[in-house]
Amino acid sequence: MSNTEIHDKKLNTIDENATLQTTCSNCQEVLTGSYCSHCGQSSESNIKYFWTVILHLLDDIFSFDSRASRTIWPLLTRPGFLTNEYILGRRVHYVPPLRLYLFISIIFFITLKFFAASENSNIIRITNEERALTQVTEQIAELEQQYEVMLTLGKSTEEIQQVKHKLDTFNNYQQDLSNPDNKVLKAIAIELVSLELRKLESNKPLSDKYQKQYTALTKQIEKVRKGEKVNLLSLGNSSDGTISFEFLSAEQNLKINNFANQLEEKATKAFQTGTGPLLQQTISKLPQLMFVLLPLFAALLKIMYMFSSRFYMEHLTVALHSHSFVFFIILQIEIIDMVQDSLFKNISWLDSILTLISVILLMWIPIYLFIMQKRVYKQGYIVTCIKYTIVGMAYTALISITAMIAFVWGLTSL
Repeated sequence: MSNTEIHDKKLNTIDENATLQTTCSNCQEVLTGSYCSHCGQSSESNIKYFWTVILHLLDDIFSFDSRASRTIWPLLTRPGFLTNEYILGRRVHYVPPLRLYLFISIIFFITLKFFAASENSNIIRITNEERALTQVTEQIAELEQQYEVMLTLGKSTEEIQQVKHKLDTFNNYQQDLSNPDNKVLKAIAIELVSLELRKLESNKPLSDKYQKQYTALTKQIEKVRKGEKVNLLSLGNSSDGTISFEFLSAEQNLKINNFANQLEEKATKAFQTGTGPLLQQTISKLPQLMFVLLPLFAALLKIMYMFSSRFYMEHLTVALHSHSFVFFIILQIEIIDMVQDSLFKNISWLDSILTLISVILLMWIPIYLFIMQKRVYKQGYIVTCIKYTIVGMAYTALISITAMIAFVWGLTSL
């Protein structure tokens, strides 16, 4: 083959490649831009090296000039701004609400799981134990002083015996709370101490609700002290402690009771051996449940503002931005708490400053959400305040149900 033929073949190859690059891979129409004018397909191939995709993603997230950097600051400091911008159609400069929520929630729940694991697998915080033990010690000192005064004044045997009984009760609680190994014993003792102090402070008998709880806990703690096994998770709705629904058959009720017994056993075992695995399993269920809760919260807003002529997607945007904000703030508080415990615990003035920052961030959450609701829905302060209170109460109920479902779901995964 002559040099001229080789040269012509190379030119033909270049022309073919140029044709391939300037025609749509889908419909073979000539491309005049980044997208095909005939079918709309992008001219850029989505088949790339994996690391190229990762680098582009990281650059989009962390680049100073990226949409993420222009989104986070107004998300934290300008209530309702991002939502109004998105509703008005000014969206190109900011991260879309769903992508923003997914990115922040993934980081939030991963970090939350990490912080939970670093708590030494103990859901009963040491601070709660110490506070209960301090309260019991103070009460013992008061009762001992009262007992000595009664003996000196020659009070009736009945009055002296009552004080002696209280003193013995609190001495037992002190021993329970000082037990280094039995977490179940400590958990029950903390609840009983709370009820005892409630009774002493009011100087009245407990209400029926609290008295029933007190009686049940007293029976449980006596069993634990004797080394017997108890179930801390009581799911029964009948007087005998079982679950029974009239609209279900006996066989179906039996299946439910068997399932409830399994949960009770798992919960008791978790408290006895360490609640770290249970806590981590519970946290791992929250992202899915929160993703279900979001449209429910948007539906709640839709009901509250049914006469505002707003689309459901506008309310969903409010839900996405508000949850993204709350998750981001809580994440900052967790980081500050970790820094306090690991670095500045012995530097009192710096520890106080970080605590103050955490308190300010925590207070900013309800203030931010109120301002956001006011700016997005553009109603008066009184109307906004009423609706904000109703929405807050309803959402608290929803989040409580969500937490309970996550807990039970976490138990089933153990």
